[in-house]
Amino acid sequence: MAKITRKPVPRKAAVPKKKAKPVATKPKAPAKKSLKATRPWTPAEVHEVFSRFRKANPEPKGELEHVNPFTLLVAVVLSAQATDAGVNKATRALFEVADTPQKMLDLGEERLRDYIRTIGLYRTKAKNVIALSAKLLSDFGGEVPRTRAEIESLPGAGRKTANVVLNMAFGEHTMAVDTHVFRVGNRTGLAPGKTPLEVELGLEKVIPAEFMLHAHHWLILHGRYTCLARKPRCKVCLINDLCRWPEKTV
Repeated sequence: MAKITRKPVPRKAAVPKKKAKPVATKPKAPAKKSLKATRPWTPAEVHEVFSRFRKANPEPKGELEHVNPFTLLVAVVLSAQATDAGVNKATRALFEVADTPQKMLDLGEERLRDYIRTIGLYRTKAKNVIALSAKLLSDFGGEVPRTRAEIESLPGAGRKTANVVLNMAFGEHTMAVDTHVFRVGNRTGLAPGKTPLEVELGLEKVIPAEFMLHAHHWLILHGRYTCLARKPRCKVCLINDLCRWPEKTV
């Protein structure tokens, strides 16, 4: 029987793989300059800044209208996520009929809501104001307490509220950090911080004691009317020559 031999099947030539086209990468944007990396303020520069604020406005006043520590406390609680002007419009009539914790309790939550209806979150705020009035009567003899911890124990009152009341009602050297102070502290490089507390402690560390009574008012007013969030008015800024903001327009 004849032996059958099979011819080997020729292998196909390997097709070289196509090289992947390099993916075009966008050039990385230059990293934003960190305020913490900028040249820190010297004590002389900080003194100069607040000397200018004092010369321009020796006795700055808070813009929330009030007649005593209790109405100040209520106004600050109502001002959360609201403008001072909007709070003042609502509280002028309110404080004529309820300027003490007892009068506020007598007014009642439902009638209080009618007075503050134009303020954001008015339902929650009305509940807090009635509750804090009751706590003032039961725990503090109807008086606004004079320590931060005690004020913070009141419904609706946080650290900023406590700092405002301690400063404006009792002359304490506190630093209330709202959105304006937070922006100014970071933008100028005076006290960079990721949280209001970081900015607060940073400002307290660098501001001389002689300016601390009015410091938070000067910074609030500066942020509200000059160092605006979207279009800061650098050309008319009292401290534009000292400000560390890399994007200032002067």
